[in-house]
Amino acid sequence: MRKDWTLQQPSDYARRMSNTFLDKVYKVKGAEETRTLYDAWSASYEDEVGQNGYATPGRCAKALAQAVDDTSRPILDFGCGTGLSGLALTLSGFTTIDGVDLSKDMLAQAEAKELYRSLHQIEADDPLPDATDYAAICAIGVIGAGAAPLSLLDKLFETLTPGAYLCFSFNDHTLEDPSFEARVQDLIASGAARENTREYGDHLPGLNINSVVYVLQKT
Repeated sequence: MRKDWTLQQPSDYARRMSNTFLDKVYKVKGAEETRTLYDAWSASYEDEVGQNGYATPGRCAKALAQAVDDTSRPILDFGCGTGLSGLALTLSGFTTIDGVDLSKDMLAQAEAKELYRSLHQIEADDPLPDATDYAAICAIGVIGAGAAPLSLLDKLFETLTPGAYLCFSFNDHTLEDPSFEARVQDLIASGAARENTREYGDHLPGLNINSVVYVLQKT
């Protein structure tokens, strides 16, 4: 029985600790440093990003739901964190969601939501999950500054089956490096991908940070 989850108002604790981790996240480097930060952030993550109006998961989920014909088909939520992306996907109609993440403490928060068919901790150098049955892979807020390198975009795209979708986002910090947008355009120009969605909008409006939401279909 799934719990009735909605985004909660920020707690007094979150208000006192506002931006403590958001100030740090864009400066971390490497998988182990990233894992350590997100493990430490797990208890207050949702309060902190919620306080700043975290909009990208909802925007990604809505865009993907408009692209996928059958929302009952399985979706892989890569870098699922505490499950805010899984919540957004569920609210957009997706019913079968698997999640993976580096952080065991983030995964514990995701598990408590009872939204996922399965949840697994991964290492940065682990082989990617078999995507044969997935209608889409989501990497919401996963690639870019303070997160995974651009090379992950290619790895995720390569594991998709033809016709499946990759939904991901680049925030303003990430877009300061033109190689991220350039790699997306290379995939499209080469004919490997078809652009379904490219939409610039709110990411963390409380901090005046935006993001681009992408949905690409593998040809």
